Amino acid sequence: MPPEATLRFKIINLLTNFGKMLGCYFLFFMLLAIIQSSFPSFNFDKYQQTEIFELLKTQPWKFAFMAAIFAPVIEEGLFRSLLKPTEFSLKFFLCCVLFMIGIILIPEEAHWSLKYGIIGGTLLLAFYALGELIPEHVFRKTCYWLHRFYLINWILGAIIFGFVHIFNYVDSFQIDLALFIMIFPRIIAGFFFGKIKLENKGMIWPILMHSMNNSIVILFIFPFTKF
Repeated sequence: MPPEATLRFKIINLLTNFGKMLGCYFLFFMLLAIIQSSFPSFNFDKYQQTEIFELLKTQPWKFAFMAAIFAPVIEEGLFRSLLKPTEFSLKFFLCCVLFMIGIILIPEEAHWSLKYGIIGGTLLLAFYALGELIPEHVFRKTCYWLHRFYLINWILGAIIFGFVHIFNYVDSFQIDLALFIMIFPRIIAGFFFGKIKLENKGMIWPILMHSMNNSIVILFIFPFTKF
């Protein structure tokens, strides 16, 4: 198959899976509406994404960067790079882990663009260094074992991805039925991000799909936010 035909197929597959994911969201929220009408005492209002809305109001450019670029790249690097990995995606995973450590260590007072820029540039060097420091046979063996257990990795990665988003609503890890229902769409998203990674065989595809997903959310909540 010519490269342009392969690329066309992957783009169509991306859009198809994105549509299926939106369809699953629609079914989920229909079910949620039925639950709320049947059990009016069931309270979802106690969990709000206050910090996210505040960031959108006060720093819209930072919010757009975080939602459409930073989160898709880093989160997919953490949760999908080990799904039937290549040597590239293994190094990408390690760099994302280092990135998160760097974010924690750099003071909060540093400007966000400078903060992410410095760490990102440093990790480009780290990506090259990992290829020199870690023997190729280690990458091959790791890839072999991760390929064998890809199904567990796929489902577990989607579930963990969903549970990480608990911190969008609360400051410390906790769970109840209402909170689980609120993060369930993230588990759906994680499933489809993993699906497109497996089918299109490349990290760029779940990153793109994640960015598309978050961009839809930005377009949806933007009109309800006053600057």
